[in-house]
Amino acid sequence: MKRIILPLLGLLLLGACRQPALEYTDFDTFKVLSVKASDIFGEDGMLNPEVQRLEYTDELPETKTAKTNATSLARDLFGTFNCNSVIQIAGTYTGHDVDGVTPLTQSGKLILPAKGPIKNMVIVSHFTIGANSEAPSEAFPMEGILAGKGYAVVVADYIGFGVTANRIHPYMHTRSTAQSVVDMALAVRPYLEHIGRAPQDKEVILVGYSQGGSTTMAAMSLLQREYKDEFPIKKTYAGGGPYDLCATFDISMKEDRTGIPCAIPMIVQGVNEGENLGLELADFFQPDLLAHYDEWINSKKYTVKEINRLINSSYLHEIMTDKGRDKTSAQTARLYKAMLNNSTLNFLPTSPVFLFHSRDDQTVPFVNAQMAERYYKQQCDVHYDFDHYGEHGTAFLKFIIKVSADL
Repeated sequence: MKRIILPLLGLLLLGACRQPALEYTDFDTFKVLSVKASDIFGEDGMLNPEVQRLEYTDELPETKTAKTNATSLARDLFGTFNCNSVIQIAGTYTGHDVDGVTPLTQSGKLILPAKGPIKNMVIVSHFTIGANSEAPSEAFPMEGILAGKGYAVVVADYIGFGVTANRIHPYMHTRSTAQSVVDMALAVRPYLEHIGRAPQDKEVILVGYSQGGSTTMAAMSLLQREYKDEFPIKKTYAGGGPYDLCATFDISMKEDRTGIPCAIPMIVQGVNEGENLGLELADFFQPDLLAHYDEWINSKKYTVKEINRLINSSYLHEIMTDKGRDKTSAQTARLYKAMLNNSTLNFLPTSPVFLFHSRDDQTVPFVNAQMAERYYKQQCDVHYDFDHYGEHGTAFLKFIIKVSADL
């Protein structure tokens, strides 16, 4: 195994050294920060424990539905990969800032099979994270295992993580987040050519779950509008995504409950930041959350699960003020309108889409999948897989199995 990996590492590092020393004004420049060889599965056939999985749903009540776990994931995937060894390449690139104009150095990870040809580029939009240690450039993202099937997997950190960890993450501001994803793909493509690992097929594949599901659809819309010649889309896989933020808001307020407490302050701050609304967080959050907001959310010290524990409630009235929960109040009405603008149900896909959601999902309500199906109707090539796949994190594993089987 080492005889295969070491020469490839040398090639990658040589490729990095041969790149011209450019200032970050070239949107096609990917600068390598680190290179690491990893196995997807261990000798016991189990998934590498370093692979990052969704971690924030195990505290919710058990559901009487079909379940899957890391063991069954390994069982279903083991033996289906062309190459068990992958190369993780963390790097930086020049993307656009939240305003969509100003250049900003960002980071992410490129994951390649250690040997063999590259079929396509898989552009991944990652799920919700809280700690910078969870950022793709710092961790082994679950979606990276798809590299073992012969794909170049590209995963951007998003603004607010990686080298921009000192910034506010524009959570659920779909335009800027999708732009970060596309900008990294633009930078990685010439790098792959430079090291002799260009994909055989120009068409790209989009994959994303949870926050990544919504971001993936936003990235698809962006590619269709502005980059259709550079990145024709082969297929898009979106799972468990909050495609309709307003419908999600409405059902959460009606039930006075959320399955992911940290997402509430993240959405308010993220949309406020992305849309430059100038809202006061004091109008939205109860005193305890308001007092600890910067430490819990913006320090990037805590994982999603840890933030949920710090918030210590899943009831909206204990997290948000009365005014913040009232969409007829002036400030909340502005936020609600901005959330409507960040819905990804605002375009018609021109290439195939696989849309996945568990009916048992208490984290991203199933109403998002229903709204998507209602919006697309019969106008698009969309295949729906809605079933009882367990809660959000459990369903993610099923989603990855299905995507891997279809590739």
